[in-house]
Amino acid sequence: MDLDEAVRAVVNACLGIREGENVVVVADEGTRAIGEALHDAALQAGAEAVLTIMAPRANHGEEPPPAVAAALMAADVFIAPTTRSISHTKARKAASDKGARGATLPGVTADLLARLMTADLAALKQRSRAVAKLLTEADEAHITCPSGTDFRLDLTGREGISDDGDLRAPGAFGNLPCGEGFVAPLHGEGTLVIADGTTLTVEDGRLTAGEPLLSTLLSAGPQGANLAELGVGTNEKATLTGNILEDEKMLGTVHIAFGASAGIGGTVSVPIHIDSVVLEPTLTVGGTPVISRGRFLL
Repeated sequence: MDLDEAVRAVVNACLGIREGENVVVVADEGTRAIGEALHDAALQAGAEAVLTIMAPRANHGEEPPPAVAAALMAADVFIAPTTRSISHTKARKAASDKGARGATLPGVTADLLARLMTADLAALKQRSRAVAKLLTEADEAHITCPSGTDFRLDLTGREGISDDGDLRAPGAFGNLPCGEGFVAPLHGEGTLVIADGTTLTVEDGRLTAGEPLLSTLLSAGPQGANLAELGVGTNEKATLTGNILEDEKMLGTVHIAFGASAGIGGTVSVPIHIDSVVLEPTLTVGGTPVISRGRFLL
């Protein structure tokens, strides 16, 4: 699949953009070319499409400018290929709550989009929805890995979400390229050893040790250290590249995020959200084996 095909898949297959719909594409200087490609594809679908270029945000989860937030609220569909993620912002959630459907593509590149959109989307959807169902039904999850991870999460009362690329329903929202099932945990406790070798310590749902991540999170305030997300990658085309948009989608991995959680079912609103990937994990959810040393089981 080349970039043009991948862009058409985003506009037509994933978002189902229709003639006459109001579409807002939000990009920044680092992602202008992909923003223009998505804007052109939306126009070709018959939409009333607008492209807005904003200054790059400093952190994932930082709010866009007020004018961009207003544009999101006025849209039937939004697409946000930005350098930093606006997925976990109040502006994005408000647009979704109003009924706009949309996708964020933080840190996307032409190569990444073209490669990951070639995944078997039917199989990916089955995996993602199976994970989300388990995360909804279970009260706890446990992660270990050969490098030393031993981490328990309380999922009581929280709803799992399937990021499977089907964004055609009113209010539907997801990340593209797609490929995960995720949840905002209630609490978590234990040790995480992430892909770069850093050891993180989490106590009562807060990161308490693990530099430089901890300092970065706390730069957004005390709630920056909040345990925000447990995610399970379901895209077989994703590989470890250092781009978290791809890394977190890797089949057979889990990722843990800290910072904002209000946009995905938690209660914390803070202008930061950072994901960290655990490689070769073993994951059980409510007693059901989901991953065994990096091998996806569902």
